Amino acid sequence: MSAESFESRLASAAETVDAVLEDLLAATARAGEIARPDRLLDAMRYATLGGGKRLRPFLLAEAARVFGADGANVLRAAASVELIHSYSLVHDDLPAMDNDDLRRGRATAHRAYDEATAILVGDSLLTLAFDVLADEKTDPDPAVRVDLVATLAIASGLGGMAGGQMLDLAAEGRFADDKAPLSLSMDDILRLQAMKTGALITASAEMGAIIGRADKAGRKALRDYGHLLGQAFQIADDLLDVESDAKTLGKATGKDSSMGKATLVGLMGVEAARERLAGLVAEAEAALNPFGDKADVLRQAARFVADRRN
Repeated sequence: MSAESFESRLASAAETVDAVLEDLLAATARAGEIARPDRLLDAMRYATLGGGKRLRPFLLAEAARVFGADGANVLRAAASVELIHSYSLVHDDLPAMDNDDLRRGRATAHRAYDEATAILVGDSLLTLAFDVLADEKTDPDPAVRVDLVATLAIASGLGGMAGGQMLDLAAEGRFADDKAPLSLSMDDILRLQAMKTGALITASAEMGAIIGRADKAGRKALRDYGHLLGQAFQIADDLLDVESDAKTLGKATGKDSSMGKATLVGLMGVEAARERLAGLVAEAEAALNPFGDKADVLRQAARFVADRRN
């Protein structure tokens, strides 16, 4: 598959996932809900439907396809991951966190609305994700639904994404008396990044295996792939922060260095980071060897992550 064909497939998948998100964020209250406040719903739609490549739901759907699973239920699971990702971006941009004004080329949610609304947007997107996964429309087997919920919850919470954000804030010196950034080792940085960024990418791939009824070996292979891809994604993101511009990237650049954030690029230098990125992509591709050409799209996804420009 050429790079152009892959990007076309990614864009087409994004449109399909967006249609599911549109339905989940419709104005009509669903069974069990009392009402959907207009301002909160508008802000949720603004934060979720305002662009993005939908890489994480794409990974889930393509991982499921490796095991022969495809359809509306897979897309619901994929949408749940995007709801979590969107929530994390809204909260990550808040003044108490990274204090960003720009996301995906436009004002962040707390700037477009207000901080209180943005906090509630994150809370609502987070809980909606698990509402979607718990619904039998996502899978008729309650054991599979529980597995999906547990996998996403672990990746999103204390030992995953939220915990990684706390480590990131601590590394900036937010909680130290002198407020100076901490000096982190490579192991420290890898742990932080595996939690803050990598955990949700890993979960996306593994959830595809879960809903695809993969055996233990197949599920592990997808989890390994996701873990390696998460590392590659973060290095590529750090390189973009150093080398890109806000217009191309759709968000502020150069912030890692200005805020004293610990990154592998800062620790190793650009060239060494590029070498590590290439090695991670090769390892991620190799993790898919048991699936032969069924996993070609996922291999291409690893290359896309390394080569992306925004």
